[in-house]
Amino acid sequence: MRMNNLTKNGFTLAEILITLGIIGVVAAMTLPTVINNAKAKELETQLNTSYSILQQALGLMQANTGIIANQTNYPQQTFGKEFIKYFKTTIKCSEKNKCMEADLEDGAVNSTFKDYKNYNKTQPLKRGGNMVYDEGKYILTNNILLLIECNTPGFGIILTVDINGPYKKPNAYGHDLFSFNIEEKSGKLLPMGTDGTYYTDMNRYCSYNSNDGLNGASCTYKAFTEKDFFKNLPK
Repeated sequence: MRMNNLTKNGFTLAEILITLGIIGVVAAMTLPTVINNAKAKELETQLNTSYSILQQALGLMQANTGIIANQTNYPQQTFGKEFIKYFKTTIKCSEKNKCMEADLEDGAVNSTFKDYKNYNKTQPLKRGGNMVYDEGKYILTNNILLLIECNTPGFGIILTVDINGPYKKPNAYGHDLFSFNIEEKSGKLLPMGTDGTYYTDMNRYCSYNSNDGLNGASCTYKAFTEKDFFKNLPK
């Protein structure tokens, strides 16, 4: 008796190649979105962590001293020296370790920070006025860059953080660089852009279209209140 030949089922080489091609196209279409979402989540987590660290240090300082952290209680060049004591280990930026280098000496008006851009990356980050940070620039143990400004009347104490450090991109305001205002009466740390902080004009200070050198200053508020803020950053 003859046995019927068994039919072997399988894919041809052409079918395999077509399938791999389809997978490659789908991957090429979806991979950028996956990468962007992962980066967005990382930045969001780093901002929340930075905010928490600042709040804890500020709260402990005010509890220990019994003094509200404001310009009235801390004259020029006094706040930064006290505040930094509430962080475990820090590296102070200096001539040897510039951290956030400017194109002119401290105190120069309307100069810019090297290697930092505004929100839509059309201009170098402007310095001068409340952006001098001559109360101190420090790298904290988790690589957060902390910038302290308490010298300009009417601005309140301003704390700015590069949430992933000065040596990691994108180094742009509203991307990985964010500012906070310490509220004068209560000593509460407020995301810049919140009512009562110095920069609240979103059309100028957190806009795709603004060419201002401080565009990004008020983006901190948006970063905390808009769900997809980090997914929609200017490229």
